[in-house]
Parts: sequence; C-alpha cells; structure tokens
Amino acid sequence: MITKRIIPCLDVRNGRVVKGVNFEGLNDVSSPVELAEFYSGCGADELVFYDITASSDGRKLFTDILCETAKKVFIPLTVGGGINTVEDFDRVLKCGADKVSVNSGAIRNPDLIYEAAKLYGDQCVVISADVKRVDGVFRVFAKGGRENTGMEAIEWIKRCVGNGAGEVVLNSIDTDGVKKGFDLEMLDAVCNVVNVPVIASGGAGCMDDFTTLFKTLPKVDAGLAASIFHFGEVSIRDLKEELKKNNIPVRMGW
Repeated sequence: MITKRIIPCLDVRNGRVVKGVNFEGLNDVSSPVELAEFYSGCGADELVFYDITASSDGRKLFTDILCETAKKVFIPLTVGGGINTVEDFDRVLKCGADKVSVNSGAIRNPDLIYEAAKLYGDQCVVISADVKRVDGVFRVFAKGGRENTGMEAIEWIKRCVGNGAGEVVLNSIDTDGVKKGFDLEMLDAVCNVVNVPVIASGGAGCMDDFTTLFKTLPKVDAGLAASIFHFGEVSIRDLKEELKKNNIPVRMGW
C-alpha cells in the first residue's frame, strides 16, 4: 500500500520562514536552512519551499538559500515562487530541487506546464493552486493569493494536469492558518477530476485533522502543514505514530 506523506511547508520571505493566516499577517519564524535540516532529520517525507513574494514582487526565486538547503537535506524538495519560464525550471532544478511548483507563471502562460513536462518529465512539474470561494465558486488566485484570476479552480487544475503536471498542491486560502481542519470539500472536488497525487494544504490544527483527511479522502496522497510544525504544536514523529494507530500507512524511518 502506498504510504501517505507528511510535508512541512516553508514560506520564505526576505530569507526567513514566515507564517500568517489566510495568506495575510505574516510573522517571522526561523531560518529556512536550519528548519529544513531539522525536518529532514525528524521524519518529514518531503519539504515544500515557497518564495511567497517572488511573483508579486516580479522577481526571480531565491537560489542561494535553495543551494544551501539542498546540500543539507536528503528528502525530496519541491520549490516554487517566481517560476515563469522553462529556464526558471532549469535553474531551480540545478540548485537542487527535485520538483518545481508553478502557480502564477502557469496562469500567465498555460503552455509553461506542457513545455516543462516535455523537457523534465511530469514528475518534476507541480501545479500549486491557491483557491478561495468567491460567491460559492472555487476561484484561482495568483500572486500569493493576492489577485483573483476569475478562473474556476477545478477545471483549471484539470487542465494543468492534462498539460503534464504530475502532482497537485491544493492550497485552500479559506482554511490557511485557521487550524480548523483541511478543506475536505475542495479537496474532494479536485480528487474527482485528476488521477495524479493530490497534496492537501491549509487548515491543519492538530493530529486528528490528518487522520480525518486520510480517512475521509483516501485519494489524497499527502498532508502539508506549516504552523503546527513550526511552532512545535505537533511533532512529525508523534503524528506518524498516531496515523499508524489509525491504520493509515506512513513511512516510519528516521
């Protein structure tokens, strides 16, 4: 049976890991390199790095932090933020990333996913969708959740997977940082239209939220979280022990 993955998310701004609520009110947390190294050593299955202001600032993603992290971390690393061209994919992969996450860049140029998948393989291309309910409709947001594109999210994600995205990170802006559980309704809608791994992001507040996620939506492949890991509210080791007790398959090696 395929194991469920537990993935800490490091949102990086100005060289520091930050965390907010509903994509706003960002507070300083830690050094990204030190935090990544810590998670690598305590049972995380993968890490996700987002340069959260690269797109809104109109600049390229950090590379120095990425290179330093890749030297010290030996679990898969997904990196996103300011990815607008296949050259950006190439640069990030050469810095040590295993997968590249794209959001705003794909919205501006829908062919980017197809071009990157053709060059580097579907397994390297992750569509990261920032989604929020607007008048009862799931809408795609760009530029770190700041700009409503007006696009309906489920069809957009389906289209991206059809173009070659090998994985979906679904970031629910509605539940981000709220700590009241993952957005099961939104996740279910995505799982029903794609046949690639789906990663749940936004809303984890306790271990039970992960148990509920995987029990309710067995198609979801991974749970991603930030605050509860960053602030020591839940340890990855304890979380995996709890999931195992609930007959949810996880990798226990550390």
